[in-house]
Amino acid sequence: MKKAEFLNQFHHLRLPHSEPDFPLKKAGRPAAVLIPLIDYGTSLHVLLTERAHHLRHHPGQISFPGGAVEDADNSFFDAAMREADEEIGLPPHHVEIVGMLPRYRTVSGYEIAPVVGFVEPGFELKLDANEVESAFEVPLAHVLNRKNHLIHRTHLGSRSFPIYFIPWQKRMIWGATAAIIRNLSHHIHP
Repeated sequence: MKKAEFLNQFHHLRLPHSEPDFPLKKAGRPAAVLIPLIDYGTSLHVLLTERAHHLRHHPGQISFPGGAVEDADNSFFDAAMREADEEIGLPPHHVEIVGMLPRYRTVSGYEIAPVVGFVEPGFELKLDANEVESAFEVPLAHVLNRKNHLIHRTHLGSRSFPIYFIPWQKRMIWGATAAIIRNLSHHIHP
């Protein structure tokens, strides 16, 4: 998939299907992630991170750069860009923001705003070792293809919830990151 094709599908007027998220009893803590799409001209790749292994919450889990919205952030876009710069050294001038997906609520009490942006290749990653173990790219076509998505159902009390998994080489993208990718897939390939 190329940038022009992605934009044509992303900026449509139809309302795509969204995967169910966790029904919080009160408003979730605002958070934002950047879905960084690296534009190589002939193909797009998504840049993902592996969370540091020493972290108390979600160590080693695959995620997008992002985190909680802070008071100094003027918008979800600002929060996503600040977090991407802090976590992986992605300079804001290398990102062209194209929009945002519907928010996704998590079992940990966050309401995540997924911000989508194109990234110019050629910047040098500067990983914050306190937060990020590694960063890697996956072809966007692979993660958007729902044939590559696995679904496991779990129960909380009497309610059943899906947990999504997307295998890539020796890694497993799962949880909120996989659900957000799945929502992007529904948006691009309804």
